[in-house]
Amino acid sequence: MRDQSDWRFISHLTRNTFAIILAGGRGSRLRQLTDFRTKPAVPFAGKFRILDFTLSNCVNSGIRKIGVATQYKAHSLIRHIQRGWSFLDGRFDEFIQLLPAQQQIDETQWYQGTADAVFQNMHFLRRYNPDHVLIVAGDHIYKMDYGRMLAFHAKHHADMTVACIDVPIDEAREFGVMGVDDDHRVVDFLEKPQNPPSIPGHPDRALASMGVYVFNAKFLFEQLERDALTKGSNRDFGKDIIPHIVPRYRIFAHRFADSCVGSDQHQPYWRDVGTIDAYWEANMEMTKVTPELNLYDKEWPIWTYQEQLPPAKFVFDDEGRRGFAVDSLVSGGCIISGAEVKRSLLFSNVQVHSWSSVEDSVILPSVDIGRHSVLKRCVIDKHCRIPEGTTIGVDPEADRQRFNVSPKGITLVTAEMLGQGAARGH
Repeated sequence: MRDQSDWRFISHLTRNTFAIILAGGRGSRLRQLTDFRTKPAVPFAGKFRILDFTLSNCVNSGIRKIGVATQYKAHSLIRHIQRGWSFLDGRFDEFIQLLPAQQQIDETQWYQGTADAVFQNMHFLRRYNPDHVLIVAGDHIYKMDYGRMLAFHAKHHADMTVACIDVPIDEAREFGVMGVDDDHRVVDFLEKPQNPPSIPGHPDRALASMGVYVFNAKFLFEQLERDALTKGSNRDFGKDIIPHIVPRYRIFAHRFADSCVGSDQHQPYWRDVGTIDAYWEANMEMTKVTPELNLYDKEWPIWTYQEQLPPAKFVFDDEGRRGFAVDSLVSGGCIISGAEVKRSLLFSNVQVHSWSSVEDSVILPSVDIGRHSVLKRCVIDKHCRIPEGTTIGVDPEADRQRFNVSPKGITLVTAEMLGQGAARGH
């Protein structure tokens, strides 16, 4: 338990920090699930959007000056933020400001990279004169107290601090990897290396970047201006900014385990739901008796936009026509009418009609599943109307003729695949 002086130290740091959330990426590996929405806007865990986790981390940490940089097909994301995240009080300089790619620096250019997304909004950042700038990707699922990371940054007199997860060294090839000394100072940074540097004393483990950075504000502005004048730069933190500053300045690695929230009984929870398989698996984890990610934690709630809906309803109790759900999450507005739902997530306003079966599936909002249908190991996108008697997830070869089947056999169905795209909303 930290003493009160420590809490005051952290609250001072968070109050004088500006957060920039990078939420412009498409997430093309999610296939048709991101045809009409950016990855951070993809629904997750029955009622949330992926971005809600990063925004909630900021608000719960005490960081209340937040900019969200958007670019790719941002309408759904913008609408969600406007509806669900307008509760911060501007009278106290608390806000969530949308920062679309407005071509402010060069009228012919959108955001060219992660660093450019911040560079193009430097005038906005400078207006609030922050001590620190937190830069964070908006497309990962985790619960983190950024205040603890800021305290680590300040105590080490760092110019920049990178949040890192501890991963098996064989998996580190998919990340930007930090080579560190015994004091957590970064001495090397390699983007997706074939031979990742290990953690001192742990030759089978490596520190992988989470895409969460704390900068001293003045230092950040200097580096962004320098990078903007560098010919051939990708305007990217991982490819350009970090490799340049590591050998020249005080860069430290902050271990996620030291600021992760609610993982006392588990390994620190962090997921990149960047593929259909990873997305399905992360949602399925939520149906377990005790998931690694606790959505019921009142001390660190995940905030979101909630439509006013009636309770979920389960009707009919006849033999062979019984409405029930087990080991599942069922959201408001759902009606399970004489159908069975097992190990599945049903988002809002899903209707499952009589004699149908849904197993091991993720059903996004406003889906209507006709009678006598069988759905197994599926992801069904918003506003799909599954015709009566449809079978999905049983015969992969048949599914491939109409839908997208992932490498692990998860079937993705969208309204467009069913010829129903005109009725779609995102």
